[in-house]
Amino acid sequence: MQPSTLDQVEFLDSRQFQIVMRRLADNLSYGSDRSPFLGSGIEFAQSRQYEHGDPVRDLDWRVIARTGKAYIKEYEAPKCMPVYLLIDTSASMTLSSVPSGKYPTALILAGGIALAALDRVSPVGVLGVGTRRLQVRPSLSKAQIMQWMLTLRRFRHDEDTTLTQRLGELMPSLTSRVLLLVLSDLHDPGAVNALKRAAQLHDCAVLQMQDPAEEGLRGAGFVRAQEAESGQSFSTHGRRQHLDQERLETQLRRAGIDHHRVLCGQPYLAGVRHFFASRGLLGKAAR
Repeated sequence: MQPSTLDQVEFLDSRQFQIVMRRLADNLSYGSDRSPFLGSGIEFAQSRQYEHGDPVRDLDWRVIARTGKAYIKEYEAPKCMPVYLLIDTSASMTLSSVPSGKYPTALILAGGIALAALDRVSPVGVLGVGTRRLQVRPSLSKAQIMQWMLTLRRFRHDEDTTLTQRLGELMPSLTSRVLLLVLSDLHDPGAVNALKRAAQLHDCAVLQMQDPAEEGLRGAGFVRAQEAESGQSFSTHGRRQHLDQERLETQLRRAGIDHHRVLCGQPYLAGVRHFFASRGLLGKAAR
């Protein structure tokens, strides 16, 4: 099967795609936690007396002129928690009943969140949780992140979901606490348990992508359907789908995992902005 591109879905060229992500980044608010670390950072914190070996370029000449003693400027160092974006590229994400489906929405959200995190000097890494091996280690390079976002615009309709597997492979390589942000429809049966294990060591948050057709099942009777990734047919009931969603949200909440449901095809910016701002997810200092 030949890869498709989001141009066919969103009608955005590469430049327009980047502009949309930049606008999203500018509109998202992530709190204003201040770093407890002092060093050669960005924002002025205080002045202290000069000690042997301090760089001369940091001398605070205003305080020196006022007191006649040598003082050094200190700044707040932006020690921010690295962010890992786990983007679901599986088949169930690419099938949609609306033009702006789960995968296009997840990718634009991921790009906006990545740029907003980089603006706060938080290193950003990307991990594809489909069949393709797509991974970039956390860095502060906007060019690198944009390159991977543009690469992810190409997708296939035959990928399996590998969220559980990829989380299991990623965890041993994380030597410090990170924010794991999952953008997925959570169709992987083992995803919740994998996220529970990850949340014992790291901050975890989930943006669950949902198609309007899936939301519509809540009020339906018995339904026969076919799983996008395995091709297997199954029967379900609207009420069962509703109860399964409630159970999933309860499990995530009890595990301390922040969760927000994004209904594709409907305005979502205000809800996503409130989700991050109320939790300060990308404003946390590294621990």
